[in-house]
Amino acid sequence: MLGLSSDRQFSTVLLIDDDMVSREVMATVLTMGGYEMHTAVDGATALEMLAAPAFVPEVILMDAQMPGLSGSRLITELRARSQATVIAISGSGAPAEVTAAADGFLLKPFGAVELGRLLEERKAPAAAEPNPDEPVVSAETLAQLRTMMPESGVRQIYAAVVADLSKRLAALQAASANGNGDEIRRIGHAIKGGCGMAGAVQAARVGARIEALGAASTAHRGGDDLDNSARLLSDLRNATDNLRRMLEAEFPA
Repeated sequence: MLGLSSDRQFSTVLLIDDDMVSREVMATVLTMGGYEMHTAVDGATALEMLAAPAFVPEVILMDAQMPGLSGSRLITELRARSQATVIAISGSGAPAEVTAAADGFLLKPFGAVELGRLLEERKAPAAAEPNPDEPVVSAETLAQLRTMMPESGVRQIYAAVVADLSKRLAALQAASANGNGDEIRRIGHAIKGGCGMAGAVQAARVGARIEALGAASTAHRGGDDLDNSARLLSDLRNATDNLRRMLEAEFPA
């Protein structure tokens, strides 16, 4: 069946899609690939299905844009009712707030191979502790940016990253104080993605650890997982300060 074994960690899938053709085709293809498929025509129906104690999907695939309850609001409701991995799907791009809130994204059309690959990537080991010798910014990324725009433009990019990190630090403090694992995971995911794109490797690595912490605390409903948040806050402050110093040294105002 498409070269995949049916013996996988993730097997039961809830597919939420308002388009009948897309829903039926995807359900058929993924069933042939070894997944146990359940479908819902919209967000409200999916929440009703999750209310049944016996229904515990490992994966939820949700169309990124649907009528009614959809997008990041739907992801929030899904996470309140399920520990499943939430993957946004779309025939084009997805809104930034959706990809930030979801655990992954797949572009339609896709099959069991693509879904399996994404889920395997999520099972990869958590990001390692920061290396004190690790550069603040990737020299390769910095060089590429300098070939694309004037120094003032590059400086503006990193100034925006520093400003964004400062805001996310405050949001992370609040989420940690409230024990909000979902918000911690979302903030970490956004830091990892944004800083990764800018080549801010130290901050991106801390973001990955914050994302992992939020996911773990959500899975365990808080508890000891949030005890590490103070250290990660300190690590993020240090990464932000290092990036600010790099900005001042490389691009003096």
